[in-house]
Amino acid sequence: MVLLTALLGGLLFGVGLMVSGMANPAKVLGFLDLAGRWDPSLAFVMAGAIAVGSIAFLFAQRRKRSLLGLPMQIPASSAVTLRLVVGSAVFGIGWGLAGFCPGPALVALVAGFGKGWGFVAAMVCGMAVFEILERAKLSRQQA
Repeated sequence: MVLLTALLGGLLFGVGLMVSGMANPAKVLGFLDLAGRWDPSLAFVMAGAIAVGSIAFLFAQRRKRSLLGLPMQIPASSAVTLRLVVGSAVFGIGWGLAGFCPGPALVALVAGFGKGWGFVAAMVCGMAVFEILERAKLSRQQA
């Protein structure tokens, strides 16, 4: 049941990205182009997502288990660290250069947009490099 719920949630998210146009990098870059032909539609998509997410988090914070019976996994820390700031900056730079972030890139890949392939390949490589560096850091700490 958990996998089916995850699949349905992912499909709903993907359909929402397609319907809103957020899987189209030109639409995202139009939002980021403040000096040119600015497209504010992404702001409305984000506002809607934040509203729904805020309600969900308020509900989730009061529960110990999810509706499927799994333990709730809400981050315990709200500290702003250098690692968080640098990671956010790298994410933003990549988003601004490519017009994709991970969710819409996967939707674009499945929808057959060619640019999605390049972005997802670069994303997977970046994830692999991160994992290698994290494992090396962990093994140095344990030694």
